[in-house]
Amino acid sequence: MRQVLFTLSLFCFYFAMAQPINYNDDPAEINLFRATETDTINKDYWTQLDSTDTELEQVVISATKWRQSRDKSPLKVISVKSADIVLQNPQTAADLLGNSGAVFIQKSQQGGGSPMIRGFAANRLIYTVDGVRMNTAIFRGGNLQNVISLDALSLESAEVLLGPDAVVYGSDAIGGVMSFETLGPKFSDNEQLSVSASGLTRMASANFERTAHADLQIGRQKWALTSSFTRTNFGDLRQGNHGPEDYLRPFYVTHYNGQDLITPNSNPNRQTPSGYNQSNFMQKVFYRPNTQWNLSLAYHHSATSAYSRYDRQLRTKNDLPRYGQWDYGPQKWAMKQFTANHTRAQGIFSEMTLRLAQQDFEESRISRGFNDPIQENRSEAVVAYSANLDLRKSIGDKGELFYGLEWVLDQVTSTGIEKNIQSNTSAPGPSRYPQADWQSYAAYLSYQHQWTSKLMSQAGLRYNGIDLKAAFDTSFYPLPFDKAELNTEAVTGSFGLVFKPSRFWNLRANMATAFRAPNVEDIGKVFDSEPGAVVVPNPDLVPEYAVSWDLGIAHMLHKKLKVDLSGYYTRLDNALTRRDFTLNGASEIVYDGVLSRVQAIQNAAEAQVYGIHTGIELKLPSGFELTTDLNWQKGTEEMDDGSSSPARHAAPWFGATRLWFRAENLVIQGYSQYSGGLSHDQLAVEEQSKTEIYALDAQGNPYAPAWQTFNLKAQYSIDAHIELIAGVENITDQRYRTYSSGISAAGRNLILALRAQI
Repeated sequence: MRQVLFTLSLFCFYFAMAQPINYNDDPAEINLFRATETDTINKDYWTQLDSTDTELEQVVISATKWRQSRDKSPLKVISVKSADIVLQNPQTAADLLGNSGAVFIQKSQQGGGSPMIRGFAANRLIYTVDGVRMNTAIFRGGNLQNVISLDALSLESAEVLLGPDAVVYGSDAIGGVMSFETLGPKFSDNEQLSVSASGLTRMASANFERTAHADLQIGRQKWALTSSFTRTNFGDLRQGNHGPEDYLRPFYVTHYNGQDLITPNSNPNRQTPSGYNQSNFMQKVFYRPNTQWNLSLAYHHSATSAYSRYDRQLRTKNDLPRYGQWDYGPQKWAMKQFTANHTRAQGIFSEMTLRLAQQDFEESRISRGFNDPIQENRSEAVVAYSANLDLRKSIGDKGELFYGLEWVLDQVTSTGIEKNIQSNTSAPGPSRYPQADWQSYAAYLSYQHQWTSKLMSQAGLRYNGIDLKAAFDTSFYPLPFDKAELNTEAVTGSFGLVFKPSRFWNLRANMATAFRAPNVEDIGKVFDSEPGAVVVPNPDLVPEYAVSWDLGIAHMLHKKLKVDLSGYYTRLDNALTRRDFTLNGASEIVYDGVLSRVQAIQNAAEAQVYGIHTGIELKLPSGFELTTDLNWQKGTEEMDDGSSSPARHAAPWFGATRLWFRAENLVIQGYSQYSGGLSHDQLAVEEQSKTEIYALDAQGNPYAPAWQTFNLKAQYSIDAHIELIAGVENITDQRYRTYSSGISAAGRNLILALRAQI
């Protein structure tokens, strides 16, 4: 209640103060550049811009869902442009985020990639594609690999908003927002047919990657089509030769003639089994009947093969492998989307966007103990419907109003099957989740006001209601309930300032509240979180709330050097976390034949995270440029006994430094990525027992070593239609794992790609 009252009073105070005031501002000082891309489109003239070598101002979308100058946002936004994607050639969308230098990526298997932003991860981060929320009611709190469903080669850009933006995005936007924009239309300027296409083929040595991609864009003055297809095959991933021997893979399990066999690995650096394949398809149709309307239909489809959860393959029991099999079934994602955009000169809005979408998610888990004939199959399907109405209204010369409505419905279906692989018979088994409906409805309002040529403010308010209904199958576990309902609501707010004392300085401050409502994953799952522990349902949950403060300063010196420094602090109350629990008065139950400690997700903790992000861009003579992104964060979480533990998703300090060279038809980038380490005592308490994924110190305790890689990428344009892209990653062939990962990163990796376009 205190969060609700606080945000309401803050918003009322702001609007009481934000009445129109006449200022004699110098228009030339309001923006660093006099015309943005939108200005150029809407007016029949060109404005000559004086080029600067580095920029304080760029266009971003994620902060408000509308195109606006980066320097007008009190929030810190990292942009990944299409040119960066082409040069970096990321194998997955998770790798694309990791290459940004601002997002830390954890992997439990090669078919994975769980982003960590400002000490938060998984269901405390928002994922959007073309403005549609990807988060579902079964997004986990641990590690999440759904981002790999996106095709990095069909992306036009990606943005990472660092910090909370619950006013625009609602539940889960606590640590940050990752916004992905896929390829858009290419309309013709006249009635002539416009056709463009590109194709790419790529190979990589560390995992025998073989990728083929093609996209086609056809346009007339009113109609346009965009198609994209990508097929990728990954073999088992080879790690480096120099690093902790604890990461080596001396053996793996094979199943032969009805038995699980321990098979020696001829190359212990080859992480077997870890290979998989993936296909992505996208089709868009655009219609522009006039200059005021833009309509589009889109279909996305992504499917992986089944792939091994590599970290579970490393677990042992009585000096034998714990599992004979632990796989994720095919991960599938499909989205059908209709978008309508309308602009008008007068009325209650200047621009309106309506997004209607249906998404289908499928995932499954297949596990079996070593030489156990019973294979456990858990399958989940989510059908997600969403409707978003976002509006923008210009108010005079100084005000900009953003407002909208959102509705989301997630329908969860979960099944369990126990299969005897010897007799080839099957029987019903316990499901991971209850059958459930999760519904969200919300309204938001945000107002941006240019007080003077140097001072701008933005304030926002959002109301969000959440309904959840779940039905449990009690035939397998003695649950004291067979259904659960959740009806809750949240009010969140934000207030930010941007101060530009001159063209070369930008100071920003932002305060925001955020929340995450319990979802089906929190309330209803049953699974083994670690050896000897089982998580059971808990219907008595309430939302967790966050309050965050963010300060930033950017300075451009002599048009050559830009320094951007951000500091932040986030406090999380009623944090949803896994703790010991009782079921019908029992603290232990038998799960999968093992006597296991009972745990449940509970509102049982307070957490805090604080840190610094530093970005540096230096323009050097003769086409050279030096950039650095450096992140340091520290998080703590309250434990059962009142003590504190390091937060699980607060990664060690990490960053990337890049030296660029750009010529007429050649781009070369040499760069280093690096991360600090964590001693055993610095690991989160729940991580300290995971001997299978960490290196071991002199006392045999798990710890996360520091690491550093050196890499080289080059892009050469043979002519106007053909480009050769090559790179060597991890040149010194280091054997390392990013923090909390269950699989090592690639060793020395040679990448070769050929890109053609017409």
